Amino acid sequence: MEIQCKHILVRRPTDLSVQWAQRIVKRFEASAKVSKVHIDSVDVGTSTRLRVKVQHNVPDIVPTRWFVKAPSLALKSRMITALPRFLHKEVSFYRSLSANVPLKLPRILAAESCFGRGSTLVMSDLSEHDYRPGRAADALTPEQASRVISHLAQLHGRYWDKQSLLKSHHWLNDFSHRVENHMGSLLAVPLMKQGLLRADRHIAASLHKPALRYSANRRLFKQVLGTGTKTLVHYDCHPGNIFWDDNEPGFLDWQLVRWGEGVGDVAYFLATALEPETRRAHEKSLLRQYANDLSKAGAEQVDEQRIFRRYQAHLVYPFEAMIVTLAIGGMMHRESNVEMIKRAAAAVEDHDSFAMLEA
Repeated sequence: MEIQCKHILVRRPTDLSVQWAQRIVKRFEASAKVSKVHIDSVDVGTSTRLRVKVQHNVPDIVPTRWFVKAPSLALKSRMITALPRFLHKEVSFYRSLSANVPLKLPRILAAESCFGRGSTLVMSDLSEHDYRPGRAADALTPEQASRVISHLAQLHGRYWDKQSLLKSHHWLNDFSHRVENHMGSLLAVPLMKQGLLRADRHIAASLHKPALRYSANRRLFKQVLGTGTKTLVHYDCHPGNIFWDDNEPGFLDWQLVRWGEGVGDVAYFLATALEPETRRAHEKSLLRQYANDLSKAGAEQVDEQRIFRRYQAHLVYPFEAMIVTLAIGGMMHRESNVEMIKRAAAAVEDHDSFAMLEA
């Protein structure tokens, strides 16, 4: 069923009325009747995330526990995410691309995006299916990491070097992508300075100068990081954007999905999801697994040594992303943010990633 649904845009929690829910439920069953909507929780970050219970008379057709994503109620976060239209991009992903993605995804009930008015995404709550949501600061085991790597390889192999994807899904790297890059480069130095200051003792002093050099030349270095073979990438693959069906991972939060280099997803994941000791002990074997699984999934001319070198360079992005998140504030729980900063900083330091990128 087409997930596009008109007149469901949410600006504030009070918009979640019986009439609002009725419009969604009726798409699945014309005779359905909603009797009550109860908001269980409201979490404000890069978006406003609401967990909702909807009482209706067709629970065998439509779930009763919903998860709703709407523009952030926090002014600063909304300003950062509205111009690049991150939530609009996620709506586009679920509307036109997700059906062919070889990953476990949440069930989408409805979605709407309207230029100038925002976007809203309504999905079945993970608890409805007994899925276990991940938390941003979760430290995954090597076995869990191996399963995630296997699924990322399937995704990247499916779309490996398929340039036609951009033609049929131009929104992947269109206006919002260019705006995001422009804003990121424009604000890179002040945000890096602020983030390093707030991170304080959690980042080695030896990383400060190369991090600021990277920020001052961000546009150039982003071009260097974009020189590899392209595929469809998640671009925000940390533990909080993964859910679990027993031992199998599913993937959430596709606001940053784009056309990019697959090993960037691997670097982001390993740098944020593994404790430094675990990563050091297993990253080479996980990267070998990624290369092998990538070839099996349809990728051509996979060079294991090149993947490792590109992995080392791409580690600068999770470091930057977590530092910038801390600098902006209000986009992630601080404790989780700091934990992932420590992990990413250790990875960058271990591999001398800024020097690798400059070279």
